[in-house]
Amino acid sequence: YEVMRDSADNCITICNMENIDPMGVHTGDSIVVAPSQTLSDKEYQLLRSASLKIIRALGIEGGCNIQMCLEPGTDVAETLPGGGRSDSPYYIIEVNPRVSRSSALASKATGYPIARVAAKIAVGKRLDEIPNAVTKQTLAAFEPALDYCVVKIPRWPFDKFPRGDRTIGTQMKATGEVMAIDRSFEAAFQKAVRSLEITNRSLLWEDSNWSENGSPLNIPMEATDERLWSLMAAMRRGMAPEEVSRITGIDPWFTRAFNRIANMEQRLLSETLNPHLMWQAKRLGFGDEKIAILTDRTADATRKLRRDWDIRPVYKMVDTCAAEFEAQTPYFYSTYEQENEAIPIQSAKAVVLGSGPIRIGQGIEFDYCSVHAAWALQEEGIKSVMANSNPETVSTDFDTSDRLYFEPLDEESVRDILENESILTDSNDVVVPPTMVQFGGQTAINLSQSLDKANLPILGSTAQSIDIASDRHLFEEFLARVGIPNPPGAAVTTLEQALNVAQDIGYPALVRPSYVLGGRAMEIVQNATELVRYMGRAFEAGLGRRVLIDKYFEGREVEVDAVCDGETVLIPGIMEHVERAGVHSGDSIAIYPGLTLSESEVNAVVDYTTRIGLALDIRGLMNIQYVVVGGPAYRSPGTASGNNGQKTQVYVIEVNPRSSRTIPFISKVTGVPMVKLATKTMLGQSIKDQGYKGGLFKRQKLVGVKAPVFSMSKLAGVDTYLGPEMKSTGEVMGIDYEFRPAFAKALMAAGMTLPADGAILLSISDRDKSEAVQMIRDLATANYTFYATGGTADLIEGLDLDVEVNRVSRRLAAHPNVLDVILDGTVDAVVNTVTGDREVLQDGFHIRRAAVDVRIPCFTSLDTARAAVESMAGNGVEYNIKPMSEYLAGPSSKR
Repeated sequence: YEVMRDSADNCITICNMENIDPMGVHTGDSIVVAPSQTLSDKEYQLLRSASLKIIRALGIEGGCNIQMCLEPGTDVAETLPGGGRSDSPYYIIEVNPRVSRSSALASKATGYPIARVAAKIAVGKRLDEIPNAVTKQTLAAFEPALDYCVVKIPRWPFDKFPRGDRTIGTQMKATGEVMAIDRSFEAAFQKAVRSLEITNRSLLWEDSNWSENGSPLNIPMEATDERLWSLMAAMRRGMAPEEVSRITGIDPWFTRAFNRIANMEQRLLSETLNPHLMWQAKRLGFGDEKIAILTDRTADATRKLRRDWDIRPVYKMVDTCAAEFEAQTPYFYSTYEQENEAIPIQSAKAVVLGSGPIRIGQGIEFDYCSVHAAWALQEEGIKSVMANSNPETVSTDFDTSDRLYFEPLDEESVRDILENESILTDSNDVVVPPTMVQFGGQTAINLSQSLDKANLPILGSTAQSIDIASDRHLFEEFLARVGIPNPPGAAVTTLEQALNVAQDIGYPALVRPSYVLGGRAMEIVQNATELVRYMGRAFEAGLGRRVLIDKYFEGREVEVDAVCDGETVLIPGIMEHVERAGVHSGDSIAIYPGLTLSESEVNAVVDYTTRIGLALDIRGLMNIQYVVVGGPAYRSPGTASGNNGQKTQVYVIEVNPRSSRTIPFISKVTGVPMVKLATKTMLGQSIKDQGYKGGLFKRQKLVGVKAPVFSMSKLAGVDTYLGPEMKSTGEVMGIDYEFRPAFAKALMAAGMTLPADGAILLSISDRDKSEAVQMIRDLATANYTFYATGGTADLIEGLDLDVEVNRVSRRLAAHPNVLDVILDGTVDAVVNTVTGDREVLQDGFHIRRAAVDVRIPCFTSLDTARAAVESMAGNGVEYNIKPMSEYLAGPSSKR
């Protein structure tokens, strides 16, 4: 229950929510429904009264989230595992006297702005003094009323971590969530599944192992991220809903609803599709693509048939009052009924596509871009129409944009929104509002081709420009035309082609599927054996039409975000990664400005970026990643730039014709409002008209460091070793006038703090030993105690340092071993670097997992470890604490 209380002891319940999964599954990992569907009125009032008693007894003023478990009624209990009755009809699980994750969901589910009202209560307002921001006619003291059903489904990261422990329980593992609204549970549920955006994973998906034995009893239904699909598979094979409830503990009300979906699937398979059957399926939330699969036709043909039969969605308003009062703030969801409440906006407008659920590779950075795009449109007097499916985001706040559609970000829903917002002119011309696809990450950019195919207008870079940047063959041809170098490689579709290409370019090679997000399924292979293994797995998993193979260069990685208007390219700043190429850019630590780049390298980056932006005819944002090959193997970011006379070569790795995860970072450290500039550029304003010149923006007199944040402690079985596949789930920023304090701040914020002195475990690969010497000397100077495996211990002893080296064994049967000194708290940090060899990589897995389990820093990149030691070990770091505005003003106000 989400409840609210003010200083005058006025209390209301805003929303009650029900977990589909039984006790034992964290609420963040459970499918949640609002309002509750299985409670009787007596049970509802019992729990409501208890919630109000609790908030009053605790004297909480503001919002409060109360979680409870309820004993099932006798009839329901007979269908659930466990049987016996407890001593009490309900128990309190926990009370959160603050705004929580559930509060955000309740706000989006009801339209009631919980945080806003709680803030006003905190400054002394009563509920009966606070206007309802949605209706603008009622007060916040009115309890919201819902005439629809809301379903939240978590988004787990196991598509990135297939070897991780997929069991869900009391430890939350989801990285994000989606929410869907409709008139019935079944429709909202199916809409939420469509919103998850899991590749090749519609509700029809089944594991191939489930088909080996026809009996539904052999389908695993333990609590995992796949249970939703397994219970649907069991009911398709005839398992009764009550039996599913006995096995899973899910209330039979929900399993019967799932069974109704399975029954409709069977009807679509066996009956001839007609208008009535289509209408019934759409009312249950079946998407065009799912209907197309079940009726053996294409999604386009299904959409055309639906339109021919005049079966179209209408849009209903989320108004907090079940339409009792007229709402002033439009917040809509689709359903298949008669009356449409979303009358098209008649003035100039544009649709901004959000980024969907937060997952690895596509986080909250893209929501920042969507929100700033909406604000920029409003500045220009253009109505912003937002489409998104994520309740955690600012873009789905009811007052961020002029109109909000809470819908899945798939082709069907986006085209339906555009159709609803289209205007018929006096001359019978249909005017479709343009769509912005640049700000929603890969989710939105992937829709560019289908929107273009349907002749729907796109603001910014054309679908052709986007396709050239995304298609390997077209991109290589483009770079050859403009004379810009990139690592040699090719796209392949067979194992034979892959082996031939790898032999031509030489190992190591970087392999990845085409059109991927967050480096998913990306690897560096060292030899033909590893390539054969990778290709077999890629084709088996259906990861894409083609696999890209590139020569892997171990150089310094450089990243650029730019704005282009077709004539001018503005580069706010150049970022340099601490880790060498081979670690995914999302897992790398990025530094602004690039501190070790020579003048010639900076000039090359600026030249290539400008030429690519103009030749690709980019309108808006683009992100380019480069690798600088040659020069010293490692340079301290704290040293002066320059290549010491050694020749270097800058190569283009990839171009993304959209916003990137570094846009918020580079906008903040340079003061250049990139999304605002890009949005107005798409509307026809030039960069010069907005007060900026082309080329590289003036360098700010500060250092900004963006560091990744990982959730490895929550994901058992996942290796923390950093490579070309992204693993981080968030990021932090450190800022100061110099490198050391900025880097130290970023590491502290990311939970990777090194003590000034302490004990450290070193297990360094042979390849890295020569480069590790200076780091070892720095640690010795800082009076660190060394624990090391055999070869690394020999290295330290050979340096003639006045330190004692404690040898530990990698073999777990011997003592003391690497796990002993980690798990008993002897060491404060671990440096474990490996070569690309798979066997060695697996050999160090237990070292890295143990460090995660006891929550001490574990560095798998020597570059990161060296920078951390330079910044934090030894004498304490002095740093500034100032507002961003003062940093951007320069160091005149230093300490």
